[in-house]
Amino acid sequence: MKDLFSFLPTPFDMIAGAVVAAGLLVTFVATSALFFIWLERKVSARMQDRLGPTRVGPYGLLQTLADGLKLLTKEDVSPDVADKLLFNMAPYVAFCASFVAFISLPFGNGIVAYPLNVAAFFVLAVLSSEIFGVILAGYSSGSKWSLFGGIREAAQVVSYEVPRSLCVLVPVIVAGTLNLNTIGHQQQGFFWQWNVFHDPFTLVAFVIFFIVATASCKRAPFDLAEAESELVAGFHTEYSGLRWSVFFMAEYASMFAVSGAATLLFLGGWHTGLLPFEPSEKFGWAGHLLNLAVFIFKGFFLVFVMMWMRWSLPRLRIDQVMMTCLKYFLPISCGLLLGVCVWELYVPNLVENSWKIVAGVGTLLASILLVVKLFTGPLTTPNRELPGVWAGRPTAITPP
Repeated sequence: MKDLFSFLPTPFDMIAGAVVAAGLLVTFVATSALFFIWLERKVSARMQDRLGPTRVGPYGLLQTLADGLKLLTKEDVSPDVADKLLFNMAPYVAFCASFVAFISLPFGNGIVAYPLNVAAFFVLAVLSSEIFGVILAGYSSGSKWSLFGGIREAAQVVSYEVPRSLCVLVPVIVAGTLNLNTIGHQQQGFFWQWNVFHDPFTLVAFVIFFIVATASCKRAPFDLAEAESELVAGFHTEYSGLRWSVFFMAEYASMFAVSGAATLLFLGGWHTGLLPFEPSEKFGWAGHLLNLAVFIFKGFFLVFVMMWMRWSLPRLRIDQVMMTCLKYFLPISCGLLLGVCVWELYVPNLVENSWKIVAGVGTLLASILLVVKLFTGPLTTPNRELPGVWAGRPTAITPP
C-alpha cells in the first residue's frame, strides 16, 4: 500500500512548494509595482513635456524605491473616529485579493503556481473581492469622503463585473474550456491564430474587456473611487505611510493581473505569434524563458496602454460611468456572446480561416503604419500666437 501511493507529494513537499511559489509571486508583484510607478511618472511626464524622475538611479529608476523607504519611516496615523481593526486590515485585504489572482495565472507553458481547470472564473472571482478592502477602508475611516469613495467603487464594480464576465465567456466558448493553460496552448502558431482574430466578435470583446477591466482597476477615466477633484483622495484619504503604499501595490498588481488574463484569453498567451511550434518543447529552458519574457512583455504593454489612457482622457462623472456600463457595454457584451455562439455553430471553416488571416495581417499592417507615423511625423508645430514658442517644447523668447 505504501508503494501504491509513493508518487504523491509529502505534506512537507507541498508546503515547501507553496512557500517557494508565493515568494516568487510576491517578489514579482512588488518589483512590478516599483517599475509601474516609475513608468507612470515617466509616461505622464512625457505626455506633459516634463522629464519625470531623473536623480535617483539611472533614469530615475530607483526613485520609487527611495519613496518606498520614505513611506516606511513615516508615521502611520489613523483618525480617532476610525474603526481601528477594520482600518488597519483594509489595505491588506485589497492586496491579498489582487495577489491571489496570480496563483492560477500561467506565465508560460506549465509555469503556474497552481493550475486550475476553472482558472478563468477563479481570476475574475478573486479580483472582484478587492472591492471588500476598498469598502472596509471607506467605511472604517470615519470620513465622508472615504465613505463616498468606497460606495462609488462598490457600485462601479458591481456594474462593470457583468460585461467583463460576458466578454470573458466569448473566448471561453471559442476554446471550450475555462483552463487558462489550455486556452494558451490552443493559440499556438502564428499570430492570426490568437483568439482576438478568431472572429469579429472576439475582436470587439477584447476591446470591451480591456475597457471594463480598466474600470475595475479604478483607473482613469473611471477612477471615481479616488476622484481627487471631488473626494480629496477617496477611500484612502485617511491613510498614510506603509498602508497607503499597500493600496497602490494592490492597484498595480490588479492592472497586471487583468492584463495577463487578457493576454491569455485574447492575445496568444506566452506565444510570440512568429513560430509555428511551442518554444519550450523545442528549446527546453531557453524556450521557457522566451515564453516568460513574451508573456510579461504583453502584460506590461497593456499596463502601459492603461497609463496612456489615464493621461489622455478626462475623468467621467459618476452618472456617465454608470450609464456607459448599463446603456452601452452591457448590451454590446450580450450581443457579442450571442454572435460568437452563432459564429461557432454556422460559419464554415473556410470563412473562419480567411477572417483570421485578413484580420491578423490587417492589424499588423495598421500597427506598423502607426509606429512609422509616430517616428517620422512632425514632432512639434509652431504656435503662431506666441512667437518663439513651439507646441510641446518652449524655446527662448527674444524680448522686443
